[in-house]
Amino acid sequence: MRSPKPLIAFVVMAAMGTLLWAGAEGNVPSGERMIVAAAKFENSLNAKQRSKAEFQFDDEERLNWHFIPRERKGLPLKDLEGEALKAAHNLIQSGLSDAGYTQALDVMSLEEVVYLLEQGDRQERRERRDPDKYYLSLFGKPSPQGKWGWRLEGHHLSLNFVVQDGQVVSSTPEFFGANPGYISAGPGREIRVLAAEEDFARQIVNISTPQQLKTIWISEKADRDIRGAGESQPVVTDPIGLAYRDMSDEQQKLLSALLSEYLRNMPQDISQQRHAELKAAGLDDITLAWWGGRERNEPHAYRLQGPTFIVEYNNTQNSANHIHSIWRSLSGDFDVARNQ
Repeated sequence: MRSPKPLIAFVVMAAMGTLLWAGAEGNVPSGERMIVAAAKFENSLNAKQRSKAEFQFDDEERLNWHFIPRERKGLPLKDLEGEALKAAHNLIQSGLSDAGYTQALDVMSLEEVVYLLEQGDRQERRERRDPDKYYLSLFGKPSPQGKWGWRLEGHHLSLNFVVQDGQVVSSTPEFFGANPGYISAGPGREIRVLAAEEDFARQIVNISTPQQLKTIWISEKADRDIRGAGESQPVVTDPIGLAYRDMSDEQQKLLSALLSEYLRNMPQDISQQRHAELKAAGLDDITLAWWGGRERNEPHAYRLQGPTFIVEYNNTQNSANHIHSIWRSLSGDFDVARNQ
């Protein structure tokens, strides 16, 4: 059993990774960066590691996603070191913006926090809670021609990409979670992961008029989790809640800020493509619906839905300090048509 790694290692890794990748985003399309990064990652592996990391593109494992702490296929980061570990993080960075990469490392680092907070046998806790227990998988052969994909997944993190002829054709489902979402080590020493995703939505609700509240506040009780967890396609029902067209100027600005928080995790070209699609489909038709309490530390959930996407957000567990959030495509996740 390897020795536990301190949380500071991830802080150092984040800083190093950001420096290594600085300036890359925006210069080269993300699909091309993924091809180069995935090929270098693959070439850095030995035969045993490749056998864990490589799958056929049509393997059913490609659609087998989830965010719970469970046994997974793929190659765990804890099996890597040196150039292979560096190549793994370069691949991860190719699928995220600087902000998204930092957020992914934050999510992974929280496993160390939970390890320290939980009771019980240390070895058993380490088996469950490990910031290196995140798995990379390649589906198909990374190449400028044809179709292939890759995934990074572990507890509270699932990033899924499909690249065809050098272009990213799917980047969903995209899941980020946080437990604990809030950590306090005293005055001025607080950490909140996924804070803006919570705060902007709540502000929209709390500045609603009494008439708007009848539409946006669906129930004082929130369901315990998001819909469609582990399912290859999103659960889609008719939009409910307050529409962008019916919001005040201030609410519309807050909704735009909320959307930006989700969009900014992806590389610039993917973020811009998503924004162009939702704008072309019409901002007026985007709706926000809220369930649960309206104050901090009260269990709550919301759904943000437009013609091209749906966001499910839930913070009901661990005294409203355990966040699940996901961005899904209404045309279909994994580059699979939703009605197929």
